[in-house]
Amino acid sequence: MTPRVKEILSWYRSENPGVLSNLRRLLCTGNLAGTGKLVILPVDQGFEHGPARSFAKNEPAYDPYYHFELALEAGCNAYAAPLGFLSAPAADYAGQVPLILKLNNSDSLWSDENPCPAVTASVQDALQLGCAAVGYTIYPGSSERNVMYEDLREITREAKDAGLAVVVWAYPRGAQLSKEGETAIDVVAYGAQIAAQLGAHIIKVKAPSAHIEQKEAKKVYEAQQIPLTTLADRARHVIQSAFNGRRIVIFSGGPAKGDAEVLEEIRGLAAGGSFGSIVGRNAFQRSKPDALKLLAEIQQIFRG
Repeated sequence: MTPRVKEILSWYRSENPGVLSNLRRLLCTGNLAGTGKLVILPVDQGFEHGPARSFAKNEPAYDPYYHFELALEAGCNAYAAPLGFLSAPAADYAGQVPLILKLNNSDSLWSDENPCPAVTASVQDALQLGCAAVGYTIYPGSSERNVMYEDLREITREAKDAGLAVVVWAYPRGAQLSKEGETAIDVVAYGAQIAAQLGAHIIKVKAPSAHIEQKEAKKVYEAQQIPLTTLADRARHVIQSAFNGRRIVIFSGGPAKGDAEVLEEIRGLAAGGSFGSIVGRNAFQRSKPDALKLLAEIQQIFRG
């Protein structure tokens, strides 16, 4: 336990000892243990996008055992995945890396401009797998958002009662948002605020652009001269929007891209005070040696 981890845990004083223990477990595992930073490996893309789109670039990634090994060898703070990918090898890796069970998922076989993921696993499943946390996606902006918020509220209550931490993927999306608006600074910051209000301990958002989607928000950003020029500026504002930085906010690795582009983005996020990154496709779609090299470089940037 380091002073920084103690400080972060002090922001969650209302939680029970089980939740605090699991937050500490996430913060004190892997190469970044004790720094207050997190690099997490998420592998929900097989469910979300399909197997070939997700794993054909690196065929060993079709195997659920591969991702446990990658998370362990890379020294990640945690590994997040849906029920099937976690449960298949879980007994062989029990206790070796903190797990985050993704409790809801969508598929790409049906396109809906107002998405609403299905609940595909339970808090009880997470307990049986020995998870440190559960994960849940919300789509602020969807016409189905209230269903997601209400389901998350019940899941959060059950998870906290069981001593599990709650990680929320806050991905604004819906018919009234433009494609550019899904990563607009005002929209990403709003999504982070909603996730915090719903009780998330850790909030995952996409890296924000400088675009401002909402007309009323644009007036305020301009009147208050909120800095948005650099990615560091924008990351800082998103973190501020999650209870003035008193909630852990991590950023998605985003679409597949080259090493230089990934690392440039990570530097910007780190400069803005990001608590870390959750890197999926940019890790497991590379060969293992290349993925390990990239994840080590990402961790070094956050170690600073």
